[in-house]
Amino acid sequence: MQQSTSMTRTLILGSTSRYRRELLERLRLPFEVAAPEVDETPLPGESPRELALRLAAAKARAVAQMHPGAVVIGSDQVADLDGKPLGKPGNHERAVAQLREMRGHAMVFHTAVSVVCLESGFSQIDLAQVHVRFRHLSDEEIERYLRAELPYDCAGSAKSEGLGISLLDAIDSDDPTALIGLPLIRTCQMLRAAGIMLP
Repeated sequence: MQQSTSMTRTLILGSTSRYRRELLERLRLPFEVAAPEVDETPLPGESPRELALRLAAAKARAVAQMHPGAVVIGSDQVADLDGKPLGKPGNHERAVAQLREMRGHAMVFHTAVSVVCLESGFSQIDLAQVHVRFRHLSDEEIERYLRAELPYDCAGSAKSEGLGISLLDAIDSDDPTALIGLPLIRTCQMLRAAGIMLP
């Protein structure tokens, strides 16, 4: 692994997630957004943790191939319910099924982040785990929540930075933005290592 000494490289977020874009904007750095073309299908026997790490690395690499001189951030989040990966529900019916399955349970959200610059040879990857305990939700609470928030593009169907916080009994993490979709503490560490000045 090699450090870049350049402070003027373009920064690219390899994600179309508005949540990750909003989080990265907190760092007040100029950046571009590019959509990574990556198949997110889990591999046979792949754990949720392994899936998050593989996809974060694949997204960063896919965008970096198109922009070899840029510093590229790739990230992925997989909800883990007793070893079963839960992704974005995509629609109301699947969101209902996810929340019914998660109610009363403790689970882990694995959020991986990868920072790559092909030109400098820089590459780092890390993973933040967030332990979440869901309340014993009634079917009526689930319906009211989903109709109010429409969190169909969120892994696990719960938007903790919004009304979804009302679904939870507890959150435990050393990188609190990880649950929203991008662990900013780890991202800052990697960006500094890649030669980008923060703050």
